[in-house]
Amino acid sequence: MRMKKLPHLIIVGLLVSCFISNAQPRVPDYVVFAGDTIRFDRADLRERMDRELIAFCYSHTNSTLMIKRANRYFPQIEPLLKASGIPDDLKYLMVIESNVDPMAVSSAGAGGLWQFMKETAKGFGLHVDSEVDERFNVEKATLAACKYLKQAYAKYKDWMTVAASYNAGQGGISKRLTDQHQDTALDLWLVEETSRYMFRILAAKIYFNDPSQFGFTFSREDLYPYIPPREEVEVSGAIADLADFAEKYGVSYAELKRANLWLRDSKLVNKDRRTYYIAIPDTEGERYDPSKTRVHDMAWVRFSPMLP
Repeated sequence: MRMKKLPHLIIVGLLVSCFISNAQPRVPDYVVFAGDTIRFDRADLRERMDRELIAFCYSHTNSTLMIKRANRYFPQIEPLLKASGIPDDLKYLMVIESNVDPMAVSSAGAGGLWQFMKETAKGFGLHVDSEVDERFNVEKATLAACKYLKQAYAKYKDWMTVAASYNAGQGGISKRLTDQHQDTALDLWLVEETSRYMFRILAAKIYFNDPSQFGFTFSREDLYPYIPPREEVEVSGAIADLADFAEKYGVSYAELKRANLWLRDSKLVNKDRRTYYIAIPDTEGERYDPSKTRVHDMAWVRFSPMLP
């Protein structure tokens, strides 16, 4: 017997109903984060975890863009974490800091994927001025974050406490640990932002491991590819006009700026004669075929249908 086609609005209504009733994931018994097992068998821990899972589920724009962008930036960031001896799970700190947006700037002035404040960035070796802001250089900012994370771990010996200190500062976390007689930030009474921060990181790991639990499905074509630059040009002097520089290498000014977000002006005076490596984008590679995009993590395109 041939079935009648359902009207379009009815189909949409059924899908929305299915999404609303089934997309919210349950709090797991535990999460392994950076080698440590964090259990949710205490009421406060379970409810804090539940809140952040719900937030990922219903923050559709950010949750969608995170994975699309991660397909481009995880391949660049993961090897740097590994080479620095930082557990891979700490990339989820970057996820919640910036929503994997390399151009992100907070209302407080933090910038880049790792959301460094200017003075903190300088303290960890990044150059920041009106012409160059290395908080927006993916490699250099990631290496600076690794320096911070290693320094904090040497003090706390606990990665979740390290994560809390990234949000609240080492001074603030250390004082609270002392005042409240605790060993880990998970057991502290903290301001809401920092209290939620740790659980957002855990929720990010759960989400990235299986977005279909949250009602999100992706195809290869949905993901943003990593397109390596055509070449990198070493520069130790001044560049009077970046538009002229771009033209010399056969690219537009806009293409050059997108490939080098850390270049913050239309020129590079470079009075200290620092050495920089300017990426020349692969204009042919940018005309990519979405059906051939390389998927960084197959869990992102694995579809598990939601059952009634």
